[in-house]
Amino acid sequence: MLDTAIVIAFVMVCLALLLSLYRLLVGPDVPDRILALDTLYINSIALLILLGISLKSVLYYESALLIALMGFMGTLALSKYLLRGDIME
Repeated sequence: MLDTAIVIAFVMVCLALLLSLYRLLVGPDVPDRILALDTLYINSIALLILLGISLKSVLYYESALLIALMGFMGTLALSKYLLRGDIME
């Protein structure tokens, strides 16, 4: 039962990944593309968590945590660049 739920979740998260990739490439303006990039890294975290559950490995959780940290810092840098025009003061 759990294996079936994990496969369904894999398919749904991969579909969400493809849709957010489309929004990243076609997005009408820059804030939409930043939100699509946020969604991409959140979906990649979800895929790694699902892979860790299905393979029963702790290694994937650590890599998901690193991707979350890098994605958050990237979002902060992009937002600061859009607001001020530079990242460092």
